[in-house]
This record gives sequence, C-alpha cells and structure tokens, in this order.
Amino acid sequence: MTMVRWNPGRELASMEIDRLNRMFEEFVGNTRAWTPTVDIYETTDREFVIKAELPEMKREDIHVTFENNVLTLTGERKTDFDADNGTYHRNERFYGKFSRSFTLPATVDGNSINASYKDGVLTVRVPQREEAKPRQIAVGE
Repeated sequence: MTMVRWNPGRELASMEIDRLNRMFEEFVGNTRAWTPTVDIYETTDREFVIKAELPEMKREDIHVTFENNVLTLTGERKTDFDADNGTYHRNERFYGKFSRSFTLPATVDGNSINASYKDGVLTVRVPQREEAKPRQIAVGE
C-alpha cells in the first residue's frame, strides 16, 4: 500500500495560482477567457467527485482526460449569436475554449474514472484503489 501524505500547502498553492491567474487577466484586460467553476469533494466511500458548471454545452464538446495523476477538463462553448442578424446590447456570458487541470493523489484508480453530464453540470467520479482505503486491523494476543 502506498502512503500519501496530505499536503495542505500544495492545495492552497494551487488555489493561489488560480487566483493570481484571474487577477492577471483582469489587469491585462478583459480577454473574455472562460474558466468554468468547479466543486471538488471526497465522499465517505473515499471517492473524489468533481462537478463543473458547463451550461449550454453539448456532451460531444466536453473532453475529460487522465494522465500522470492529472485530470483535465477541456472543451468549447460556442455562441449562437449571429452578428449579421443583430447587435449585442450587453454580453456578460463567456464563450470559447477552456481547460481546467487537477492533480490527484497517487491513490486514485485511473481505470475506474467515470463522467456524466446532466442539466449543464459535468460530474466526474474518481474512486481510490481498494488498497488505499482504510481497513480495520484486528489486534491479536
């Protein structure tokens, strides 16, 4: 069994990098880059769940890959606005390509990852390998 030490600093550093990237984009100007929001949590069954908001996207425009313990979500949300038939008065929603990557612990079972898409929410379930789950050990005499 592989022991993996939880490192809160690594997790905080990742969040800080995302925050700095957003600040830089705001400083440089509105590049209209789109970064879908996500929730990441772990269930009592020791399964990681990643939920990403991807409204108005088609299933075939969403790609999920897993390589070297990095889960990557990519895709493109296309606008249905035709500039030849009208003029925007306000454009606050983002369109275009996106990519989000998440480093997962070495204990995950990459062969058992599954993804579903319903009501504009992509749900990716990443179970941990059986040997990574805690088990009760009997104490003998």
